[in-house]
Amino acid sequence: MQVKAAFPLRLPADVKAWLVEQASKNASSQNSEIVRAVRERMERQEA
Repeated sequence: MQVKAAFPLRLPADVKAWLVEQASKNASSQNSEIVRAVRERMERQEA
């Protein structure tokens, strides 16, 4: 079972703008883009 919890996150304006752009480009939510970026980083670190 996967537990999901709210997580308030403050981002610098340039990072937020990039996130909004990526979410729009990929037809996904900003949350999904954050998860995708973190998972990519996790995979690179594990390799």
